[in-house]
Amino acid sequence: MRFNRQWLGAAVLAAGTALAFGSASAKEINIGVIYDLTGPFAAGGSKAAAIGTEIAIDMINERGGVEGYEIKYQMADAQSKADVAINEAERLLNEAKVDMLMGVFSSAHCVPMAAKVDAAQKFMWANVCVSSAVFKGKNLKYVFRGQVHSDQFGEASCTFVAENAKDKLGMDVKDVKVAIIHEDGPYGSGVAKGNKAKCEELGMQIVHEEGYAATSTDLSALVTKLRRARPDVILHTGYNPDITLFLRQAKELGLKWKALIGHGAGYAYDHDAEGGVSGQNHFPDAMPRERFHRLHMALLRLARGRDA
Repeated sequence: MRFNRQWLGAAVLAAGTALAFGSASAKEINIGVIYDLTGPFAAGGSKAAAIGTEIAIDMINERGGVEGYEIKYQMADAQSKADVAINEAERLLNEAKVDMLMGVFSSAHCVPMAAKVDAAQKFMWANVCVSSAVFKGKNLKYVFRGQVHSDQFGEASCTFVAENAKDKLGMDVKDVKVAIIHEDGPYGSGVAKGNKAKCEELGMQIVHEEGYAATSTDLSALVTKLRRARPDVILHTGYNPDITLFLRQAKELGLKWKALIGHGAGYAYDHDAEGGVSGQNHFPDAMPRERFHRLHMALLRLARGRDA
C-alpha cells in the first residue's frame, strides 16, 4: 500500500493548505466516501470498491495514519443514481463538514460531481471512475485521480489484439475485423473513442460501432447487427446488468466471435457461457484463469512484503 499511502498523503497535505483537519490535538482527517452500495452498480464492482477502500483506510490507520493524522470516514450510498450521488456529495461537504470526498464508481456520477466539488474549492479523490471527460479540458485544481483515463483503456485493448493477432487468431492485423459496442455514458463512450482511434491507427477493420443505454432491457437488435457484421473481435464496455443481458442474448441468438475483450466494470466478474464463450476479458488461451490467480496472489505477497 506504499504507493497509495504516498498519494493519499500528498492529497492530504494539499488539502491542509486550505483546511484545518479537526483540532491540533485530535489529528484527524474526515473523509466522505461515496459508492453505490445498492442498485445495479453495486454488484458490478462498486460494493467491492467500497470494501477495498475501507480495508485500505484500516491498514493505513494501523500504520500510524497519514503524516500522523488518523483517517475517519463516513460511507454514503449513491444508490446507482447520479442525482443521489450529487446530493450525497453536497450533504457530506456542507452538513457533515468532511475535509474531502473519496470513491465514486460510475463515471456518469464522477463527471458532474468533480465539476461541482472543484467549483466549490473542495477536495475530491476519485478512486474508480475512469472517464477522460472528468478532467479533459477542465483544468480542475481540487480533484485528483490515481487511475488511468478511459481512452487509455480503449487503446490498450487494441494494442493487445494487434500484438496477439498472428499467434492467437492466425490473422494479420489488417485482416482483423473489430466491432466496438458500449454503454453510451461518459465511461463507455470514452473507452470506445480510444478503441476506434487506436484500432484504426493499427490498421484493423472496424465493421460495427454502436452505443446503447446502460438501462436497456433488450439488446437483441444490437446482437443481430453484430451477426451480420461478423467481427472477429468484439470490444465491449458496459456495466454489470447490460453486460449480462448482452451475453445472454448473444448466446440465445447464436452470436460467435474469436475474441471478446471487456474493459472492467461488469467484466471484472465471471459470466459463464457455453461453447467456449466467456464473458470475461476473453482471448483464446491468453492467460488461463488459474495462472492469472497465481500471478495476482504473488503480486499481493510482493506488495505486502515491501510494505512490511
